[in-house]
Amino acid sequence: MSEELLQERRGSILIASLNRPEARNALNSALLGALGEVIDQAETDPGIRAVVLTATGDRAFCAGMDLRDFAAAGQEPKAGTGVATGFQRLVNGEVSVPVIGAANATAVAGGFELLLACDIIVASSQAKFGLPEVKRGLFAAGGGTFLGTRVPLGIALEMTLTGDSIDAQRAHALGLVNSVVAPEDVLSRALEYAERIVANGPLGVAATKELVRLGVTDHKRAQERRAELQKSVFTSSDAREGALAFVEKRPPVWQGR
Repeated sequence: MSEELLQERRGSILIASLNRPEARNALNSALLGALGEVIDQAETDPGIRAVVLTATGDRAFCAGMDLRDFAAAGQEPKAGTGVATGFQRLVNGEVSVPVIGAANATAVAGGFELLLACDIIVASSQAKFGLPEVKRGLFAAGGGTFLGTRVPLGIALEMTLTGDSIDAQRAHALGLVNSVVAPEDVLSRALEYAERIVANGPLGVAATKELVRLGVTDHKRAQERRAELQKSVFTSSDAREGALAFVEKRPPVWQGR
């Protein structure tokens, strides 16, 4: 794994930390590839039940695309197959493992889009968020133009057309982040969310994440998948274990099958 993305395991939770603080954790090719690899790892390792995505340093969670790479190459930084198989699926909302974003500081452009790809977001009270691509003659190509699925259309247009940032309190009021805490409490609050999630049945969690996201983007497909997933999840060993644990008044022991 690249030194530009640190990893730490805490039980069934994987903490991945963007580690380019000198560059405000901007996304270059190496970091994009490492993010893709860690997503692939989380989805193939049954011992990983949730991912917490955070960053090192206190200047920025992520400043977006590395403009030095962009200027040198004349195009968006390229990475290996990890980007196509992992990072792109994260941006597209297709990753089965729950991802909690822990924004220790400001996130703009691709950094904010990376946060929007997370399922739950904890933000520092000092953080700001924005999509300033139009100020650079670009547009938010990493999912920012779909902001209207998360907030009212007028708000989405305000943020994307002006390129101006908003503070953490407004982001919380708009429903863009789930919790705003002091900077030093961001990671611990994100881990609290992760621990509450991993206490639940993994098959039910994965199905719920898929269906809730599909319900926003493709309601017809969500109805089809609900019928498919109900057959497999409701007849699983975990479903029987959940019922038995409830009757016996004990914590369930999930097998993921």
